[in-house]
Amino acid sequence: MDLFPLYNSLRIALFSAVIVFFLGIACAYYIARLPRLVKGVLDVILTLPMVLPPTVVGYFILVVLSPNSALGGWIMDLLNRRIIMTWYAAIIASSVVAFPLMYRTARGAFESFDMTLKYSAQTLGLSNTSIFWKIMMPYCKQGIIAGTVLAFARALGEYGATSMVAGYIPGRTATISTTVYQLWRTDDDAGAFHWVMINLAISTVVLLTVNFFEKKEGYRKKKMEQSL
Repeated sequence: MDLFPLYNSLRIALFSAVIVFFLGIACAYYIARLPRLVKGVLDVILTLPMVLPPTVVGYFILVVLSPNSALGGWIMDLLNRRIIMTWYAAIIASSVVAFPLMYRTARGAFESFDMTLKYSAQTLGLSNTSIFWKIMMPYCKQGIIAGTVLAFARALGEYGATSMVAGYIPGRTATISTTVYQLWRTDDDAGAFHWVMINLAISTVVLLTVNFFEKKEGYRKKKMEQSL
């Protein structure tokens, strides 16, 4: 059995999760501090991929990264290779689609942060950087972890945008989702069902992980309230 679709899906999801982890936290942290009107506009822009059809997202990525576009042509001249129809393109597509989940979860975690802790730390002379890493991140870590896991799961199951920008090339760009479609299209129902069960097993583990962190966060907050 060719396990490349599993390997490729996992590495694409992993790289995408790392990318949206840092981008999502950075955007959530700074946007949460902006005025309501500006924050509302940026929220709409950054969460559009969550409500747009994945094929539409894939189309926009094709337009931006096509060798005929300014950016795509520049990348092709720089790297002497195109991005479209490679597994790198799948990382970009998965990151764009998964980003809103990480961003919204991280922003919710930061907005629930007790600002009195920040003010207390400032009176002790701590810098904003120290406050962020030593106080805010530990306080919000359960939400951050849950957002990262959800982003990983979304990237792992991405099909629409990925199929448009990376296609289905066995041994090169094939993922679990595109392999399921390809096997179904060629009447290999047994093979498609096999990959569906693998994806189902991975997704179940991911959701159980999210539920674990949500329950842990609820227990921690309840314990803090009881101690007050």
